[in-house]
Amino acid sequence: MKKVLILCTGNSCRSIIGEAVVNKELNSLGIKAFSAGSNPSGKVNPNAKKVLQSNDAWSDDYYSKTIDEVDKEAPFDLVITVCDNAKEACPMYSGAKKQVHLGFEDPDGKDYKAFEDIYSIIEEQLIDLVKKELS
Repeated sequence: MKKVLILCTGNSCRSIIGEAVVNKELNSLGIKAFSAGSNPSGKVNPNAKKVLQSNDAWSDDYYSKTIDEVDKEAPFDLVITVCDNAKEACPMYSGAKKQVHLGFEDPDGKDYKAFEDIYSIIEEQLIDLVKKELS
């Protein structure tokens, strides 16, 4: 099983959506995703949960967590930071075989349509990136 860690700051929207999308789409290929935040909010954004549920990608195992909480899963084959570089500082993770950045705009505070849009963008871009980096 190859392991992917998806990091952002709050671990309430983008990284959890990324974790869910990778697990939904790539688990059959032996890839498992985890997510964490450098300053986790402590909750999953309700619209993030709703968009994951509507795309049959939600699991009650998903929650907002610290990097320390996912360390028990290390080493990771790939770490992906998903913060929007223009607005946020992405966390670094030293225990990765490979680390890449793929920034997504934070939908937090926006309407549900923004979450649908970011889900589609994450699904389109993240799956291809993970496949490329882990092949």
